[in-house]
Amino acid sequence: MAAKLKKGDKVIVLAGKDKGKRGEITQVMPKENKAVVDGVNISIRHTKQSANSQGGRLPRPMPIDLSNLAMVDDNGKPTRVGFRLDDAGKKVRYAKTTGEAI
Repeated sequence: MAAKLKKGDKVIVLAGKDKGKRGEITQVMPKENKAVVDGVNISIRHTKQSANSQGGRLPRPMPIDLSNLAMVDDNGKPTRVGFRLDDAGKKVRYAKTTGEAI
C-alpha cells in the first residue's frame, strides 16, 4: 500500500498524551506502522558517555503510531489523505478536506 504520510509532512497528533501538538515527521517506519515526529512523544533516555558524546539524561522523540497522526492542510486543520491520478496519469496524494494535491 502506498504511504499516506511521508518524511517531511506536517502533522497533528489526534490521540495520546501529546494530543493537539503539531510537528514534522523526521522518520517513518512502515513495517512497525510508526513515525517519529519532531517535538512530540519526548522521552528521557539515559546514555553512557563515549568518545563522541557527553552522555547523561537526553530527551529523545520516540515513535508514535501512524493512526494517531493526521496531516495538516493549508488551512491548518487536520485532514485525511487520498490518492488520485493527475492530468499526466501520475498518482498523487491529495487532502480530502480541500481537494488540493499535496
